[in-house]
Amino acid sequence: MTQEHDGWVERLARFGYAAKGIVYAIVGVLATQVAFGRGGKTTDTKGALQTIVTQPFGKFLLALVAIGLLGYVLWLFVQAIKDPEKKGTDAKGILQRVGYGATGLIYAGLAFSAVKIILGSGGGGSSNSTQDWTARLLAQPFGQWLVGAVGAATIGMGFYQFYEAYSAKFRKNLKLNQMSNTEKTWATRLGRFGLGARGVVFVVIGFLLIQAGRHSNAKEAQGLDGALDKLLQQPYGAWLLGVVALGLVAYGIYQGVLARYRRITAPQMGEILGNGAGR
Repeated sequence: MTQEHDGWVERLARFGYAAKGIVYAIVGVLATQVAFGRGGKTTDTKGALQTIVTQPFGKFLLALVAIGLLGYVLWLFVQAIKDPEKKGTDAKGILQRVGYGATGLIYAGLAFSAVKIILGSGGGGSSNSTQDWTARLLAQPFGQWLVGAVGAATIGMGFYQFYEAYSAKFRKNLKLNQMSNTEKTWATRLGRFGLGARGVVFVVIGFLLIQAGRHSNAKEAQGLDGALDKLLQQPYGAWLLGVVALGLVAYGIYQGVLARYRRITAPQMGEILGNGAGR
């Protein structure tokens, strides 16, 4: 396996961070327009894909994003299975690696939605998928408790985002030695602002899931778009939505920083495929 081939995993990972950043930036920009009364809409990541396809050369651009998302999925699965960043096999390490795998499945679904849009078979716009799986959970034994547990876990993810934003531990994943002082400062600011905004969104989604579980009503469960709508409905809602929306834009830009400067220790392609070339 040549070094050139070995680099494909890293290249796909970096392309993936860039694609993810574009999606979140679009969600943030559209929500910012709503907050400032300049049109736009509150949407989720699938809605962002639909926005891309309506642009000039939209299908070509969306195809690039889909490829990038698949690259991101590959990188997440590599992190989960091959553990290139040495998270380990203790409880904390296993939990992190399971999280990588679960996130990979989510983004695989998003990439599949992009492909469906390109092929003209739907998959765009905001959907009620959150309500669908909530309804399925509610139909199970102890369904209300299951939905509540998912909601509590989602809130926990939100507070972890707050912790990451406060501690700025995400900086350890950056190649700081290759960045200027200005780039380090802005990368830190963007990361903190973006992670904080994501934390708010997770907490709102989690709270709505708990309410759906309590009332046994799947319609109360909401995804990203619903969480943004809920912020808009609060006192000073336009300000709340505006701050969070700008934070999502910052998060998108921060993903672009990761695309350029993230430390990526990728295994050889042969190792991933399980053949002798990588052993």
